[in-house]
Amino acid sequence: MKLMHRVTLFLTVLLLSACTWVKLNPAGEQVQVMSMEAVAGCKRIGKTTVSTLSRVAGLNRYQESMQDELNKLARNSAAELGGDTVVPISPIEDGKQLFAVYRCKPLTGK
Repeated sequence: MKLMHRVTLFLTVLLLSACTWVKLNPAGEQVQVMSMEAVAGCKRIGKTTVSTLSRVAGLNRYQESMQDELNKLARNSAAELGGDTVVPISPIEDGKQLFAVYRCKPLTGK
C-alpha cells in the first residue's frame, strides 16, 4: 500500500511539473514572440526579466512548460511597456529569462 501511495504521489508531482498556470492578459495577446533576425526593422524599446517556478515539489519542471510561461509573462510585460514583440535574449536560468521588447508595428494616431 505504501508503494502505491508513493507512485501516485510521484505521478501527481510529475503531472504538475508539466502544467502552466500563467494566462495572457488581453494586451499580451497582441504581443508576439519572435527571433532576433525577425526584428531587424523594429525599434527596441526596452527589456524585461520574467520568472516562474523552475521546480515543483523538488522536481525540475519541463523546459517546454517553463518556456511557455516565460513567453506569456514577457508578452504581458511588453504590452505594459508599449511593445508588440518580444525576443528571448538569454537562456532560462533558475526559472528566469531576459527578453528584449520591440515595437514593430507603427503606432496609429487617433
